[in-house]
Amino acid sequence: MKFNIQSKLLLSRLNAVSKVVSSKNAYAILDNFLFELTNDHLIITGSDMETRLTTNVEVQDAEGSGKFAVDVKRTINLLKELPDTGMSFEVNEETLEVQIKYVSGHSKLPALNGEDYPVKAASTSEVKHFSLPAKNVADGISRTIFAVGTDDMHPQFMGVYWDIKPDMIIFVASDSHKLVRYKQTKVAPNFERSFILPSKPAAILNSIIDKGSVEPVAISVDETSATFETKDFALSCRFVNGRYPNYNSVIPENNPYSVLIDRVTLLNALRRVSVLASVGGLIKFQLDENSILLTSQDIDHATSAEETVTCEYSGQPMIIGFKNVDIIEVLNNLDSESVYIKLLDPARAGIFLPSEQNEGEDLLILQMPMMI
Repeated sequence: MKFNIQSKLLLSRLNAVSKVVSSKNAYAILDNFLFELTNDHLIITGSDMETRLTTNVEVQDAEGSGKFAVDVKRTINLLKELPDTGMSFEVNEETLEVQIKYVSGHSKLPALNGEDYPVKAASTSEVKHFSLPAKNVADGISRTIFAVGTDDMHPQFMGVYWDIKPDMIIFVASDSHKLVRYKQTKVAPNFERSFILPSKPAAILNSIIDKGSVEPVAISVDETSATFETKDFALSCRFVNGRYPNYNSVIPENNPYSVLIDRVTLLNALRRVSVLASVGGLIKFQLDENSILLTSQDIDHATSAEETVTCEYSGQPMIIGFKNVDIIEVLNNLDSESVYIKLLDPARAGIFLPSEQNEGEDLLILQMPMMI
């Protein structure tokens, strides 16, 4: 079995596929890439049993066909040290020795029998098929994944929730302290289904998608898993088990006190007062007419800071506390020039909204306050 390929192309695809491979695998063969040569195409696969990523690469001067598995770390480390050069792979199918030749030399690697690599399980339930522009998939993930939880005791929060409606898709993420709800209203899957996409495959999917492209991503969904196919990659993963909470029930229907403020001005002021905040990161927001006084304090180190930011506000005076890293993260994930902050009282969640929603989008971020 033989084929030729450019080292830079192969390395870029291997780097992408390697993101799936776990550092601690239940089966030793999962420490390897699966290479499958068919005609003039090389299919490369990585898996951690829950998530599987494949890429299809065109090769030259291919001879024979078959499967073999090579170590992830050794293969990538070798390619990193090579210039962009043509390479030839020759696989001895009896000894499973892989010889890699390039202009200045050659290397040898042991391989494993590709037939021993786990195969993708066939679906046993009805499969729904639809497609979304790559940009829509990327936006749905990137606008929500920062809010995904990391607590193993609440696995249902450890992923991005896809709530598919006939005339829209709603992406939701929460760690129980903050919640993001992002609606895409210009897509029409024409069926209803929901699932929790785990944070690892969600992040990998976001990294392999051309975020500015309108090229379609073909999506297949059954009861327990989904497959996302782009021009160069196919990602399959199992869903997080469990029922996602009713996210609409925790979003206040009426927060009457509204603040309109320049996002970057508030963000920069928060960063400055956060330097002298306590370990808990409490920042007090003292709202008065058309101004917010931001204050922080660390009694243990005798430090404090305050800064006044102008805004549009005509409600009753209020003091509410937020954790600095949470609010900074919220503002970093809103891309409008100004933001609305909708409040009810110091003990209730604040709602953060972009001052202008993009066409076909509806983004809302809920953030729980801290006790003052």
